[in-house]
Order: sequence, then structure tokens, then C-alpha cells
Amino acid sequence: MFIGIDLGTSAVKLLAMSNEGKILKTVSVEYPISFPKSGWSEQNPEDWYEGTKKGISLLLEDMTDKTVDGIGVGGQMHGLVILDKDDNVIRPAILWNDGRTTEETDYLNNVIGKDKLSEYTGNIAFAGFTAPKVLWVKNNEPENFDKICKLMLPKDYIVYRLTGSYVSDYSDASGMLLMDVKNKRWSKEMLEICGISHIQMPELHESFDVVGEVKSEIALELGISGTLKVVAGAGDNAAAAVGTGTVGSGGCNLSLGTSGTLFISNDKFSVDDKNSLHSFAHADGGYHLMGCMLSAASCNKWFMDQILKDSDYKGNQVGITKLGENNVFFLPYLMGERSPHNDPLVRAGFLGMSMDTTRQDMLQAVLEGVAFGLRDSLEVARSLGIKIEVSNICGGGNKSPLWRRIIANVMNLRLEIQENDEGPALGGAILAAVGCGQYTDVITASKSLVKVVETIEPEAELVAKYEEKYQQFKKLYPTIKGLYQ
Repeated sequence: MFIGIDLGTSAVKLLAMSNEGKILKTVSVEYPISFPKSGWSEQNPEDWYEGTKKGISLLLEDMTDKTVDGIGVGGQMHGLVILDKDDNVIRPAILWNDGRTTEETDYLNNVIGKDKLSEYTGNIAFAGFTAPKVLWVKNNEPENFDKICKLMLPKDYIVYRLTGSYVSDYSDASGMLLMDVKNKRWSKEMLEICGISHIQMPELHESFDVVGEVKSEIALELGISGTLKVVAGAGDNAAAAVGTGTVGSGGCNLSLGTSGTLFISNDKFSVDDKNSLHSFAHADGGYHLMGCMLSAASCNKWFMDQILKDSDYKGNQVGITKLGENNVFFLPYLMGERSPHNDPLVRAGFLGMSMDTTRQDMLQAVLEGVAFGLRDSLEVARSLGIKIEVSNICGGGNKSPLWRRIIANVMNLRLEIQENDEGPALGGAILAAVGCGQYTDVITASKSLVKVVETIEPEAELVAKYEEKYQQFKKLYPTIKGLYQ
């Protein structure tokens, strides 16, 4: 049996998987998120650890055989966790969707220069990346910066607490802007720019490498029997890609979680001219391109919970019938935007409303706005000559048949729905199975265990209508971006 963990932004999700790939049980444990100032986003790493331990206990409580062979963790990327010499967390973790680093991001891109950053790391600076956060702490909390002994990512904190191993994996570390992605090593130049040293950084591994075993006292506390190996794990999007079969060259996955991502796997490293997409290492040992929008399913949650104050997500979508004919547009920039605009200051908005606009029109615009935002990244990939005709899809938003239909037609892609929509948690369990020798490699394991149960085809008439709408949508960001500078 293998445990996969998805350390998300709102909750940690865990599953137990048999060696044949059968999901035996899933659990979820929520924890708080704080927004101390507008655009800030923080969490207490101790909440992640306690939630993970509680989740493992819940996962195993009804099982007669509590023998677990391996654990793999997929986790929210880019977050900054810093520990002092006594392994105490110095300050709350600054999360991936935190937008406080505008000045530091501008410094990296415009003073150090995008060309240099791309040369050092394969990427440019985005506000959510880890390196700008390090500089922010250096500039604004020097007393905390001086205490840093260990610097790590969210899921690496879980691995550290469970095993005592101070490690990271290539896929997650790719999003720090501190790693030379092409050569899979820490960038000496970037560490110097940020004022940190190699000794403060975790040891790098492939995602499927066994990096330690769960400490005996923790295994005893959780009631786990057997020698429990822990693999390095992966960033949530790379783990989700493994969990959806998006491995090897030419695979594509769309994730509709709190954030939204377009993930294209490849066996070779590549970079687009403007670094609009992220060029990262993949959990399968290769590489991938990724476009990330900061607000995806969270746009729907915001509109339903905060504006409509209605928890009937499914019921409200029933009245949406004007696909491809909506005159209302929604710009999905509730937390600023990353790919492809790299603009932490821009904000969301509705345009095109009139006296006859209904709540269904506005809700439809929210769903379409996220789809249009994902297509922005797809267009960058297509400009590189990458031909994508089919994509996997996962994440909470994937539970909506209407949203899936909209995305298939906005992006003109055939969507494949997997039997198990467990994304990063399933990917983590598969990585653990590979690390424990159950499979020879990640590609073999993922292709063997992930099964497609439904296909959604784009509809020619709707594709044409949405093409016209997307061309209108493309003009909106350039028009409004100056309002927020």
C-alpha cells in the first residue's frame, strides 16, 4: 500500500493506493489561510504538518492491515518556509498566490534583467516565485532573514518533519527561481543575488528518489507498521500530471484547482522567447512547460460564495444555455495574474453588462473567463510549434460537466477524463510506488495505472463561436492593465 499526499492551499488531501493502482480510501483535512494585508497570503506550516498527521490517521483508522510501503507528497509550489538553527519556523509561510513582491520582482526582471534570469534559471521573475519572497524578507524583515538556517518549499517541510531529511525535488525547486532548471542544480548566481548560500538550500533529487523513512516515533504515533519509505515528491502540478498520465513527450494536462494550469510534458528542455510560460523539470525525470493563472476554480467559488451567497453550485449552472453567445466578459484576475501577463497588480472585472444581464450570464462569464485565461497560455505553446489536440483535465472545477464543455470548445481540445480525479495525491502515490520498486519508472507506472473513462469532443459550431469571443477577450487585458499600475 502507498500513501499519496496533496498539500493544497485550503486542505491536505490524502489517499491510500494498492500496488495495482486501486484507490482504497481518501480523506481531507482543512486548515486556515490568512490575508494579513491586501494581496498577501500566508499559512502556518505547523497546520500543514498536523493536518497531514491527522489525515494519515484517518486514512488508516478502519484498515486491519496498516502496513504502508511508501509515501509521496505533491504540494503547493513556490511558498517560502524558513527555519532557524533550532528548526523553528521563523515566520508564517508566504504562499504562491501572495502578491507583495512587486518591487522585488521588478528589481529582478528590470535591474538584474530578464535575459540574465533566463540564462541562470530558464525563467523570469514572477511575483509568486520564491526568490522574490526571499528578497522581500531580506528587504523588509532583516531580523528574520538573518536567522535563516534552512529554506524550503511547503511539501519539503512535510518530508523534513516526517523523516528529518532536508531535501527537495527538481520539479518543485524549478519554481523557486533559484535553480538552473536545464542542468538541474542550484544556480550560484541566483543564490548570490538573493544573499543566501548552498548550505541553506535542500539537497536536490528526482521526484521518485527515496530520501528517507518515517521516523519510528511518528510511525508509532500514527499506528503505521512496516518500514515506511518517503520519496522526494513533486510540485502539485507535476504530481497531478503523473496522476493523470501526462508523462513523456507531448502530454497535456489542464488543472482547474484554486489556480489553473496548462501543463505540457516533454523530454527536452525548452523556453519561449518571452518566458511567458514556465520552463520546469517534470516528476517523470524530463521537463515541462507550464502556464499558470492565479485564480481558476477560486473565481467560481468567489462568485458563488461572496457575491451570490449561494452554495448550490450545480443548480446555478443549470440555467446557463447561451454558450458562445454571452455578451458579458469576466477577467479572472482576482489575485493579479501570472501567465502570460506577469502582472500582480491587475484585478478582475466584468465587462459588457447591460440592463438585461442575468446572474446566469455573469456566472457563465466567470466560467468562460477562466477558460479564456487558460487559452492565453495555450496560444503561447502553439506559437512555439507545439501541436496539442488532446488534454487530460483534473481539479475541483473538473466536476462540472458544463465547465468541461466550455473549456473543450474555447480551447478546441478533446478532453480525456480519468477514472480517478485525485490529481496530485494519486501522483504522489505513484511516485512512491516507483521509489519502492513496484514499477521501473514513472512513465510506465503512470501509463499503467491511469485509466480514461470519458472523452469530451469539441463541437465545430461552438468552437467557431468561442473563437470570435476569444478574439474579443484578448483585447481586454491590454485595454485595462494601465488602470492598476
